[in-house]
Amino acid sequence: MAIEEGKAAPAFTLEDARGKKVALRDLRGKNVIIYFYPRDDTPGCTKEACGFRDLYNKIKQRNTVVLGISPDAAASHERFATKYKLPFTLLSDPDRKVMTRYGAFGEKMMYGKKTTGVIRSSVWVDPGGKVKKHWARVPKAADHPARVLEALEADQ
Repeated sequence: MAIEEGKAAPAFTLEDARGKKVALRDLRGKNVIIYFYPRDDTPGCTKEACGFRDLYNKIKQRNTVVLGISPDAAASHERFATKYKLPFTLLSDPDRKVMTRYGAFGEKMMYGKKTTGVIRSSVWVDPGGKVKKHWARVPKAADHPARVLEALEADQ
C-alpha cells in the first residue's frame, strides 16, 4: 500500500519505550506527525530528534502529536529519549512492518550504493486519520523539523 495524501493512513499499534501500546486510532482528533528514522543516537537521527524536541511546544500548540518510529528496541529508545530529553513518544518497529506499509523501509541509495534499510521520511496524519502530507525522503535531517512546523503553520 502506497502512502497517498488524502487517503486513510495505515492503522498500526506499536510499543513505546515503556512497553505501552500506542495505536494511531487512539490519536484521532489530533494531527499526528510520524517520523521514521534509522537508528537511535546516530548523528543524523539525533539532529532530527533534537529539532523536534526544540520545536515541540510550537508543534504541540497546533493540536499535534509527534511520534518517532525506528526498529530500535524499547531500552534503546529509553536511553535515547533520556539522554536528549525528548518530550515525545518513540515507538519500536523491530520487524519493520509499519515502516514497510508507510514506505519507510526498502531500497535506498547510501554513499552511492543501493541498499535496503530505513528510509528517513515523515507522514502528517490529520485529525480525521487521513494523510495530509508525506515527506517521502527527507534529505536533511537537521532541517526537517522546521519544515514540518512550517507546513503546520501554513495550514492554520
